[in-house]
Amino acid sequence: MTKKDVPPRWDRRMQQRLARGEAAALGELYDRFASLVHGLAHRVLGDERAADAITRDVFAHVWQHPDTYDPKQCPLRTWLAALTHRLAVQRLRTTETAALARGGPGTTEDLERKVRHASVAARADYIVQSMPTPLRAALELAYFQRRDYRQTAVDLGVTDDEARRRLRLGLQLLSTAHDAEAPDTPPGIGGAA
Repeated sequence: MTKKDVPPRWDRRMQQRLARGEAAALGELYDRFASLVHGLAHRVLGDERAADAITRDVFAHVWQHPDTYDPKQCPLRTWLAALTHRLAVQRLRTTETAALARGGPGTTEDLERKVRHASVAARADYIVQSMPTPLRAALELAYFQRRDYRQTAVDLGVTDDEARRRLRLGLQLLSTAHDAEAPDTPPGIGGAA
């Protein structure tokens, strides 16, 4: 295994601690990633209670099956995001299919469109949360505060060229949210890592 292939030490240690059944490890993992998990679940489901339930389900799965995470495959953050996405999409499909079966509005095509839209939105959120702070700060200034690249450069204390570079890279990363091959592709897969 080359140096580049070695998983981050924290991820390896956390997986080992969870495999040993250390409750403190689960608490530490929850403190670090609960907001990410809840945010992604809420983005897919659009429902606070459902997002709370998915968050509980994700961390229960981690506690009961710590061996399903392999630090050599991907970072723990990405694995948790993919697990969250999978469980949230399953719940969305189940609840929406049940609503259709009860004669609710819409069609199965509407359901698939809703799943695709929620998946892209969740991947975009994950990308923004995961991108380096300088890129995220530039995008936030440009998007939320309607700054152009010159104003962004002044606000960040960088050159115009550096502001353009950060905005371009941030937008390139964000554009990968649509690169998934299928609607079930989780955040972190299909270019959204």
